[in-house]
Amino acid sequence: MHELNEFRHFCKWLADESGKIIKHYWRTGISVENKPDLSPVTIADKKAEEFMREMIMKKFPNHGILGEEFGEYNPNAGYKWVLDPIDGTKSFICGTVTFGTLIALLKNGEPILGVINQPILNEFLIGDNLTTELNGKLVRVRECNSFSEAVLLTTDQLNIEKYQNIKRFDELAHKVKLYRQWGDCYGYYLVATGYADIMIDPIMSPWDLTALIPIIRGAGGTITDYHGNDALKGNSIIATGGKIHNEVIEILNSE
Repeated sequence: MHELNEFRHFCKWLADESGKIIKHYWRTGISVENKPDLSPVTIADKKAEEFMREMIMKKFPNHGILGEEFGEYNPNAGYKWVLDPIDGTKSFICGTVTFGTLIALLKNGEPILGVINQPILNEFLIGDNLTTELNGKLVRVRECNSFSEAVLLTTDQLNIEKYQNIKRFDELAHKVKLYRQWGDCYGYYLVATGYADIMIDPIMSPWDLTALIPIIRGAGGTITDYHGNDALKGNSIIATGGKIHNEVIEILNSE
């Protein structure tokens, strides 16, 4: 327990300090590069990850690191940090606040801590599979037992069409109370804090999804891949509150 508390405190410090870097560049008209996969990257992404990697290596030299911008270090370590300095770079570039920094810690391959940090709004969300806290206060998913009560979110509907069955997704969207594209990590923040009920991403990388697992679980929600399997082993995510997860999976994957 003492060790976990040490990691929690370090996560907060890491989020605060990397957040200062990100805030320095937000809405400043910085240039945007395209990576080989044509996804955008900025100096804010790079500087924030460089800082976090340097601090982790200094504090925990035997730990491993996997980051979106600079790859893997010490891959066989028992503890591994998974970093996405700006999850939602497109949102960051456009000056919105639906982006955040994702920090995860795995122990022997299992995620034990996850962070979503929104530096502009000063919102620090951390989960350990058992509890989830927003700025030091416990949060929970809300009860949602039917689609008529549900708020559905996704990052980009075009990605649903590209990677999954868009007809099934449209069916789900027509069943819920409200559907919006408030996505990236902030959609999962909204599920974990009880403001939304379903968040879906049809394609994800390890740095996109790992931190979300302890957060959603700690808040009492359910998180799997698009087909209802282990989220950590997949490349997509569905996170829900309440008792509707299995119904969501069934609709999205029906013939």
